[in-house]
Amino acid sequence: MKILNIHGYHGSPRNSAYKALDPFGCEIIAPELDYDSVSPENILGGLKYILTDKRPDIVVGTSLGGFYAAVLSAQHNCPVILINPFLMSFLTFDGDVRPRKDTKALIGLFGSLSKIDISNVSCIVGDNDELLGDHRFTEKLLGNARFRRISGGGHSGHTLPLKDFFAKILPYYTDTLPRKEWFPGIDEY
Repeated sequence: MKILNIHGYHGSPRNSAYKALDPFGCEIIAPELDYDSVSPENILGGLKYILTDKRPDIVVGTSLGGFYAAVLSAQHNCPVILINPFLMSFLTFDGDVRPRKDTKALIGLFGSLSKIDISNVSCIVGDNDELLGDHRFTEKLLGNARFRRISGGGHSGHTLPLKDFFAKILPYYTDTLPRKEWFPGIDEY
């Protein structure tokens, strides 16, 4: 199985999701992203290029990377696993965890989430996320049988049982989710 792993803001390509996926023998594609210097459109363009070039089976995204993974899923019908996704990345929080100030671009990308097929989505969130709150909005938008809320879990993936979550969720993508054309129209990119 080939997985595109998208790290969060100021995160590392070898983040906690990468470390939790590694024992499963997956081929993990983990680009380093500069959310401060690169526009949201160019970040998304680079990720679309990876989808075209590498054709991953699943996209995994953490925090701000979860936002981009969700946008990719909405725009290209690809399966995703989201970890504490920062879906409303156009908002400002204490300490301004939002990269750049491309509010219009981020709102435009957020709008595409209305087209997401939640059968493609699995999500794990910490109910004690010190950056993003309780994820009620995330659950309303993406809640399904594969939505997991971890009591006491924080924003860091290290506070979540990611290895156990992946062990339970990955078979859904290989055995249950019907195969489909996951990246329609992406070759025109």
